[in-house]
Amino acid sequence: MSSDYDVIIIGAGAAGLMCAATAGYRGRKVLVIDHANKPGKKILMSGGGRCNFTNLNSTPANFLSDNPHYCISALKRYTPQDFLELVERHGVAHEEKAAGQLFCKDSAKDILNVLLTECEWAGAEIRLKTSVSGVQGTDTGYNLATSAGSLTCESLVIASGGLSIPTMGATGFGYDIARQFGLTLLPTRAGLVPFTLHPDLKEQLGPLSGVSCPVDVSCRDQHFREPMLVTHRGLSGPSMLQISSYWHPGDKLTVDLLPANRIHEDLLSLRKNKPQSTVGHYLGQHLPKRFAQAYNDMHGWTGPLQGYKNSDLEQVAEALGQWHIKPAGTEGYRTAEVTLGGVDTRQLSSKTMAVLERPNLYFIGEVVDVTGHLGGHNFQWAWASGVAAGNVA
Repeated sequence: MSSDYDVIIIGAGAAGLMCAATAGYRGRKVLVIDHANKPGKKILMSGGGRCNFTNLNSTPANFLSDNPHYCISALKRYTPQDFLELVERHGVAHEEKAAGQLFCKDSAKDILNVLLTECEWAGAEIRLKTSVSGVQGTDTGYNLATSAGSLTCESLVIASGGLSIPTMGATGFGYDIARQFGLTLLPTRAGLVPFTLHPDLKEQLGPLSGVSCPVDVSCRDQHFREPMLVTHRGLSGPSMLQISSYWHPGDKLTVDLLPANRIHEDLLSLRKNKPQSTVGHYLGQHLPKRFAQAYNDMHGWTGPLQGYKNSDLEQVAEALGQWHIKPAGTEGYRTAEVTLGGVDTRQLSSKTMAVLERPNLYFIGEVVDVTGHLGGHNFQWAWASGVAAGNVA
């Protein structure tokens, strides 16, 4: 087997495979290496096995970064429509679930097969079960010490991902390489991750495991109106995963349990028209029955509404519209969908993803400090950053 390449890409995930196909079609001799036994493991488990492969409404506003303008160039040059055209050329059946969120109709394997087929057509080689023990810069590129022997390349692309879901093989390898070549790293933490709760609240909500309700959750001037799911460990569901990327330890979450309702006006009207009605009746009309009962019991709301003063109803409305929760923490990288932070993008070209002071070293995908919202945005960053690097590496 050859040991000399134009481009070596470390990481056979979404960004790495996209980069490999793009570079291969330019006539570059490309090798992708990965320590895992299969390519695209996170692709296969994403979206409940159906892969939410892009979001038609993806814009730079859907991404978190310490350098928010960095992602604009790549996202503009490779759009969700571009990836959708690729998917459709390969005949992959897909469907739009929530607004803009595109999923495979059958299996995430379909997206992985698109990428592997593109790599094959582009002549890009993929070697799995190959670990890298050292990288050395040379006058003409890089020398890699690997479990498959010594490899050399002109351009080196780091597409090794972040720290999320270590059972899938995630490691800090990409960060180690960045440090080796003098790059600054921004602190990393788990993103798009469920919350854990302090014992008292966990015990109160424990019996509600599996109950979901639409809420509006806010923290640090950000808010998301999506379903919340109570789990046996704490709180999950799209709203909680989204806000987790903005939450920091010690922060409170503010949850509006009835974001579509004018709660105080509803209660005043109900007291006037049906004075014998209770808060519990009202909750039961608008929330899942089990959740309504538990939340009512937590606050001890009893008796007919005719016995409630205006100030009492204001307190009820506030408890429903501004439920303050202080999470104990998150479930961490074990279940996080993404890693926030990473390689500081101020050291990279926004056009090529190359290190400004080492133009033949590239960082793409999750390893850099660009993190998308839930709903296909992180895959779109993988495709866009992969293409940006693949066009020049």
